[in-house]
Parts: sequence; structure tokens; C-alpha cells
Amino acid sequence: MSETTITVPFFSGAASVRRDWPRLEARIREVAASGRFTSGPVTAELETAIAERTGARHAVAVANGTDALVILLRAAGIGPGDEVIVPAYTFFATASCVLHVGAQPVLVDVLPGSYAMDPQRAEAAITPRTKAIMPVHLFSQMADMEVLRDLADRHGLMLLEDSAEGIDMRAGGVHAGLWGSGGVLSFFPTKTLGSLGDAGMLLTDDDRIAARARRLRQHGQDTEGEYVHEEIGWNSRCDELQSAFLLHRLERLTEETERRAELAARYDRLLAPLAGKVTTPWIAPAKTPGNQVYYVYLVECDRRDELAAHLEAHGVGTEIYYPRPLTEQPLLAPLPGSRHPVPVAAAASRRALALPLYPDLTDAQADHVAGLIHAFYGAAS
Repeated sequence: MSETTITVPFFSGAASVRRDWPRLEARIREVAASGRFTSGPVTAELETAIAERTGARHAVAVANGTDALVILLRAAGIGPGDEVIVPAYTFFATASCVLHVGAQPVLVDVLPGSYAMDPQRAEAAITPRTKAIMPVHLFSQMADMEVLRDLADRHGLMLLEDSAEGIDMRAGGVHAGLWGSGGVLSFFPTKTLGSLGDAGMLLTDDDRIAARARRLRQHGQDTEGEYVHEEIGWNSRCDELQSAFLLHRLERLTEETERRAELAARYDRLLAPLAGKVTTPWIAPAKTPGNQVYYVYLVECDRRDELAAHLEAHGVGTEIYYPRPLTEQPLLAPLPGSRHPVPVAAAASRRALALPLYPDLTDAQADHVAGLIHAFYGAAS
């Protein structure tokens, strides 16, 4: 008898959708019957719900997380001639959004554990052209925001946050995205709060930034006058169907975040005997500690690429976040802001591997993944 193969995709939300389909179908039918499919009352309801959950004065829904970041930068006044300090270990969009508004990203190294911007490296990179510092909250925890805010205040800089992964992350009671002038959320399907496609949100307590963001998301149109355009913007409206889906998902967010934490603790326990070969996530020191919210379960491991191939051969999906620091991206490498040394980011790009972690993942699947990792290192020893 052949052994049954257990397939473990890197991400799947199919079981949740099947379970919740009757209620989801009802919401979708309501939207279809309304005849309003974008930027309507359901999206307004989502904005209110996100504002209440995060404590933001304003939540501005847009088409995706990348648009949210571009619009935040433009609404905050970042433009040609400005420099924005960003971490070198993050998704490409963090830097490309800065380029989209005509500014220059300045890439600095990150701290071990949190993979967030190193405040000392950020301070060393400040020049007369620096306009803003933009940390990123990655994987399971926030950057050291009190230190970074003090740094920004001391140098008269704006503090913006790429908090795309940061839903429900807080430090000192302050939600990710609200330590400075503003932040963003991504609702890409794999995110902790994920949509059926693309959607995003801009968070801010600044009335001026919020008003401008609402103009920019709709071709720069004056919110008080239809077909009156004050500046060039984007077509970045949030679909009503996505908003309806997200409102439903929001009802389960606490439950699903707790499930992610349970799975992370299970991986921690199962992988503990491999210490020295596999480094599991840990909370990095911060002046104001925050909570952990596991969007991704990221390990650092010996022979990372071989391990990923081993898992793939046994039906387990993984992701490499990120295979190279931004300083090595072809578009960014020639820029002056890519000349700072980034040894921590470079080391992480060679060792970091994300394992499957999502609410629909079963205990048995997590055990199977851990067992395959043990088998890989056992065979190699």
C-alpha cells in the first residue's frame, strides 16, 4: 500500500470560505441588489469598522495596499527632491512607492528578530534632503516605534509607517500605522485580514492627510464637488464586494489571530529540538514592547534552499521572504540610497523561510511540516 501524501499549501482559505458561504452569499447578494459596486455604503461601513478597531481618526479605503502607501506618501507631501529612509529587508513596494511619488528611497539595515529598521543605521543615513522615516512592521511584530518616533522628532522628520501587515499589532496601546503621520493596511488574500482579491486602507489621525487621500484615490477629485479636480490622483476605489467580504472576515479576526498564535506556539514547540539549525521567531527588544500577531511564521535555517526543496518535494509550500535585500534589486542597486551596508538583511535573505501558517491549517498539517523538517536535518546529521 502506498503512503498517503499530505499536501500542505503555503496558504489556503478555501475551508473558511466553504464554512461561511451562506452568510457570504447573503452579503454578496445584498451588494448585487443595491446596484452600487464601488466606493458605496458597504465600503463606508468598512472604513468605520477599521477606524474603530484600530483607534484611527480616519480610515480611507483604496484598491490595494500599494496604492494606500503611494497615496499616503503623496498626501503627506513627499515628492521630488525628498529622501525617505526605509529598511532594506522588505517587499519591493516599500521602496517603489517612494519612487512613484518622485522621491528617493534610502535603504538601511534591519535588526535581528524583528527584521525592522535599525534606528542607529537610520540616524546615520539622515541628510539635509531627508523628509521622512518609514519603518515596516514585518511578519509578527512592530518596529521599535518609540525610538524611531523620538529619532524623527529630534531631526524634524515625518514618521510614516508601512504597516501593511500590521492589523491588530499594537505597542503601548497604539495601533500600527498611528505612531506618526499615518500608515497603511493591506488586505491581500494571504494577510491576517484578507479579502477575496485586492483592497487596502490608509490610516491617519491627521485631518489634512485624510482629506487629501480621499481626493487622490479618485483622480484628485474634490470631495465636495463632482468632476472638480484639484490635482492629479489615481483610480483607486475599493470594491463593495471586497468590503462586504472584509466586514465578514473582521468578525472572525480575533478568533483567527488566536488560531495563528496557537499554530505558531505549536511550531515553536515542535522545532525547539532543532535549535542551532532552525531559529524560530522571537520578540526583539523594544523601548515600548508590542504584541505579536502572526501574519507569517518565519524561521531562519541552515541550508535554507535545500530545506525548501525538500518540503516542496513532499507537498509542502513555503515562501522565501525575501531572497535578496532591496540593495541588490536591479532597479534600486544603482541609486545612492543603496550604498549603506546591510549585513543583517543580507544574512536573512540567505536563511529566512516562511512555513505554512493560516487559520485553516490543521494541527496534523503543522505536525507534518515539522516532522519533515526534523527528517531533513536528521538525514543531514
